[in-house]
Amino acid sequence: MTNRHGHDLDARARNLLRTLIAQYLIDGEPVGSRTLSRSSGLDVSAATIRNIMADLEEAGLVASPHTSAGRVPTPRGLRLFVDSLIELQPLPQAEMARLQRELPPGPTTTRDLLGNVSTLLSAMTRFAGVVTVPRQADFPLRHIDFVSLPDARVLVILVFSDNQVQNRIVQLAKPLDAGELERAANYLNNHFAGFRIHDIRAHLLAEVRKAGSELNRLLASTVELATASFGPDGPSGPDMLVSGQTNLMGYAELADMQRMRELFEAFQQKNELLQLMEVCARAPGMRLFIGEESGFTALDGCSVVTASYGAQGRVLGAVGVIGPTRMAYERVIPVVQATAGLLSDALNRAATTL
Repeated sequence: MTNRHGHDLDARARNLLRTLIAQYLIDGEPVGSRTLSRSSGLDVSAATIRNIMADLEEAGLVASPHTSAGRVPTPRGLRLFVDSLIELQPLPQAEMARLQRELPPGPTTTRDLLGNVSTLLSAMTRFAGVVTVPRQADFPLRHIDFVSLPDARVLVILVFSDNQVQNRIVQLAKPLDAGELERAANYLNNHFAGFRIHDIRAHLLAEVRKAGSELNRLLASTVELATASFGPDGPSGPDMLVSGQTNLMGYAELADMQRMRELFEAFQQKNELLQLMEVCARAPGMRLFIGEESGFTALDGCSVVTASYGAQGRVLGAVGVIGPTRMAYERVIPVVQATAGLLSDALNRAATTL
């Protein structure tokens, strides 16, 4: 078999690599030939095992720490293991039931729901749980209201399909009376409930172009209000929620103070992690970065397992966990996958109540 890294491994080498990695993932210790001979179930001599190990080392799939006769898998070896040597099983029913039980079933704001998701992922894996927060403009508008304020200002109340409410104060060129504000709100609610802000803007511009200079007073007021209300999506760009970073302090391979400082700075700054998570969100489905594959030195000793989530056929973000490269991938991947699926279901349910 030739895998995507170009290594030809026969059945014996695959079996030994799988055995070595499974043992290493359990105890984190270098695995010696004698242990491999006992655990692999292969009827081969210690010398043959040593030869196969030397070949795997030459291929960059395992490495020998200086202090030990045993070997540990490299990130490349772990990648091969995850891609082709483990069989992923669906999440056990008990864990699926726990996820369903602990994600809030009733109406809730998206941000609260996402906060629960990152906390739950952290609790179930004992790693850091991460989830990106979509921009509010990614959600359809459910309802809009305008309230007159002094000095030609207007309070805009936006209610989105995810139950999030945003209040904005906008400044108009000249005041509009309560009747005009009500008519503009009715026009927008009747024509555009269920649309995203970007689409409402585009539709209104098209209406203005169609009307040309014959712009009636209602449409003119509505366009002015909408343009002011639907300006840039507030100060908040994309964001990310992280839970359970301190869990990572319990893993010996991440316990180096310098490494831990870099890791916590990455959680604090968020920029690099957000870039990585947005890359994951753009590719629907599962993504996995092992060690240096993420491209960020702070994550060199870590693996990042993510899955995208969305609603109504649109990808909105990604959920995932960050932990040491020595993690039980066959357990963690289904947890992340199932969580992303349940989150998408919850967002779809919220969208259908529009």
